[in-house]
Amino acid sequence: MERYSRNRNTLTREEQKRLSLSTAAVLGLGGLGGGVAEMLARIGVGKLLLMDGDAFDVSNLNRQVFSTEENLGTPKARAAVERIRAVNSSIHVTGIQAFLEPERGWEKIRDADLVVDCLDTIKARFLLQSLAAEHNIPMVSGAIAGTAGQVMTIFPGDPGLNLVYGGQGEHPDHGVELERGNLSFCALFIASLQASEAVKVLLGKKDLLRNKLFIADLMINSFEIVSFV
Repeated sequence: MERYSRNRNTLTREEQKRLSLSTAAVLGLGGLGGGVAEMLARIGVGKLLLMDGDAFDVSNLNRQVFSTEENLGTPKARAAVERIRAVNSSIHVTGIQAFLEPERGWEKIRDADLVVDCLDTIKARFLLQSLAAEHNIPMVSGAIAGTAGQVMTIFPGDPGLNLVYGGQGEHPDHGVELERGNLSFCALFIASLQASEAVKVLLGKKDLLRNKLFIADLMINSFEIVSFV
């Protein structure tokens, strides 16, 4: 398709077809999730499951690509579907207006080939990691605060977030982002890395951030990959 002509030579026709047959679930449709969802739609991932129980408010306008002055108060999942359909009507997109909870929400995304963690609490990230591992689904996790962010790719059986946060003990509902804020360029930078990792996972590539943590601070141009193995 001419739509994907600029993907060629970097992606083969077989890889483009593989993406078109893939399903990715993006959980959290804010600064990270909006960027991830749009990039996966533009590159041609055939089915997107977009999940968020929140609605847009004015504080989202500084960084969340699906947020506009006209759609304040609109559920993020609904706005995401409208945007993705406008970007790429050839793929299938489903919006899920719900938060992930231990007994609720997973049934909507359990058939995904990959889940992308764009959630905003450590507790929710651990829950997603646990459910993904139980259903043998790989996960790409990202987080930001201020001008800093991190990305890790986790396969079922990997220690994953335990290496970063030290286990599923007591963690605050929100992290340092409430103190440092979230800037647009950091959100989209980390979202780009998550989208890249997601595409590589779907295509079976080997050079992943698996058992590694990519850490960046864009204010001081600091970029580091911490290897745990």
